[in-house]
Amino acid sequence: MSVAIVLFTSDLRVRDNPVLRAALDAADDVVPLFVRDRGIEAAGFGAPNRAAFLADCLTDLDAGLRERGGRLVVRSGDTPREVARVVSETGAREVHVAAGVSAYAVHREERLRAATAGAGAELRVHDGSVTAVPPGAVLPAGSDHFAVFTPYFRRWSRERLRAPLGAPRSVRVPTSTGSEEVPARKAVEGVAPGVPAGGESEGRERFLTWKRRDLDAYEDRHDDLPGDATSRLSPFLHFGAVSVGELVHRAREHGGAGADAFVRQLCWRDFHHQVLAARPAASSADYRDRRDRWRGEREAGEEIGAWKEGRTGYPVVDAAMRQLLHEGWMHNRGRLLAASFLTKTLYVDWRIGARHFLDHLVDGDVANNQLNWQWVAGTGTDTRPNRVLNPLAQARRYDPQGEYVRRWVPELAEVAGSAVHTPWRLPRDVRERLDYPAPVVALEDGLARFRQARGTG
Repeated sequence: MSVAIVLFTSDLRVRDNPVLRAALDAADDVVPLFVRDRGIEAAGFGAPNRAAFLADCLTDLDAGLRERGGRLVVRSGDTPREVARVVSETGAREVHVAAGVSAYAVHREERLRAATAGAGAELRVHDGSVTAVPPGAVLPAGSDHFAVFTPYFRRWSRERLRAPLGAPRSVRVPTSTGSEEVPARKAVEGVAPGVPAGGESEGRERFLTWKRRDLDAYEDRHDDLPGDATSRLSPFLHFGAVSVGELVHRAREHGGAGADAFVRQLCWRDFHHQVLAARPAASSADYRDRRDRWRGEREAGEEIGAWKEGRTGYPVVDAAMRQLLHEGWMHNRGRLLAASFLTKTLYVDWRIGARHFLDHLVDGDVANNQLNWQWVAGTGTDTRPNRVLNPLAQARRYDPQGEYVRRWVPELAEVAGSAVHTPWRLPRDVRERLDYPAPVVALEDGLARFRQARGTG
């Protein structure tokens, strides 16, 4: 009996999984393998919120495989070494894995190739599992990637996507292949109270409910902070519990302006992956050097602490930061505001903000998190690198009655209407009763400092 291994990484699903399908087509028996990689935890990427969501995804993946006669095999350690051990134990001739774009994933692939070859197996790397359009599939003339989103979106939109794959009917796993217990959420400590349930079943149900209820209005409501009408699928996409390619297909089948706007947001995800694939250093170094002299912990430690705790004195920013601490997730408009405030108003290094987000976000994805932070900081792909988002103007536009702020900043719950966005203008006796801090910096002072640093004013 021939054996192949499918190594699950960022594709924790049984439906529309070309890596799983390729392994099943290649052999009589398949080992569905997940390695709890100690290197990821040592590098600081094993944040509790993601570990809890990951446990849900693995539990659901195991259940999906068992429904088809299989099971998930879990090992712990260094991924290439553990894969080589399973190759030796089972006599597998092929190992199938999804292509990654981070520096860690690329290095892991190189080591996997050597380890599997040394154990007598061939590594097969598959595109089209983590993104809708593989990085490098569409290129501008004279460059190895698109540096501006709009022309990328035009080319990306013309690409013919593969048809979604159904779940396999059966999965046969060698009975002798040993496994650890599948991780359980309850074993993870330090998880934020509002972290949602994970897994393919949950993700698919979430999409169907959201499509029926909110997709048609998505174009008009995706920036509505209190309405919270976004899909909230980003954690499922990060772990591959749902397929981005299938989401594009389903949205296009649904049709309409809301679906078009949703597909555009999915394209942003692919865009960032192709940028990072071409420029892996952008995970920690400026994509475009603006000669910034960022402030760090030594110069701005108290302000950074206030930002992390959601006590900057700017309610809409604080609401977004507190949502992050409670849910391990933040509304995308909130992310833009929080990042602009840190990098442009406080003039703090974007890497400090990106690290804090990765410490808490369930959808903490290196490509999307780091390159979104760079976009806001003006060191990335934004064609207007010196734009500054005014938190007061943004609050009036996207939270006009202050509902989002009152939801997340209970100190201001008694302040009615839009006055909640400027509590320092309330009567003194009211301010003293609120126990809410004064602004850490005046907006005009922060703007002047940024413009001077960038040489724009």
